[in-house]
Amino acid sequence: MSTVLSIRTAVRPAASDRYRLDFTELADSVVRQAADGWHAIVPLGGAKHRLRLNELPRRGSLIGIDLPLDRSFDLRSLAAYRFWLALEQRPVGPPPLAQSIGTRNRHIFALRALDGWLEGNSYRNIAEGLFGKTRIPDRGWKTHDLRSRTIRLVRMGLHMMRGGYRDLLRYKRKDRDDTS
Repeated sequence: MSTVLSIRTAVRPAASDRYRLDFTELADSVVRQAADGWHAIVPLGGAKHRLRLNELPRRGSLIGIDLPLDRSFDLRSLAAYRFWLALEQRPVGPPPLAQSIGTRNRHIFALRALDGWLEGNSYRNIAEGLFGKTRIPDRGWKTHDLRSRTIRLVRMGLHMMRGGYRDLLRYKRKDRDDTS
């Protein structure tokens, strides 16, 4: 997962010992050992930060974050920045993979439309359930924008049902041109 930060003990002393962390003293943190090292979930600044460590740093040692220059560098750097903001006791903002309210609502409407369609309801009945009966005209339904929107929502719900739900987990890169 690209928002998991790889933490290590700092190689050289820093000018400040401001970020000396003791993972055993962080309230509500969860630290577990696994085959590939240690994993921690650290609640700081109103957010849960996920960390991976090769070894647990000694008490009070300086830490550093590894940021490999790979496809997920942008997400990792945002996650590292949010972690730094939390250490600074500043607002961390939304998670890097957070969906907008509009996108979240569109997914909810699509799944509700799909449920109605799978139960055999007409597009008109689905639209009445989603948008309210008062918004659906008595005449002109075939050319009404809510009919088109309902059909698109059902198609989106079908796409999600057929495996497109995995798109919810992927980070949308708008400006990428992968040729590799």
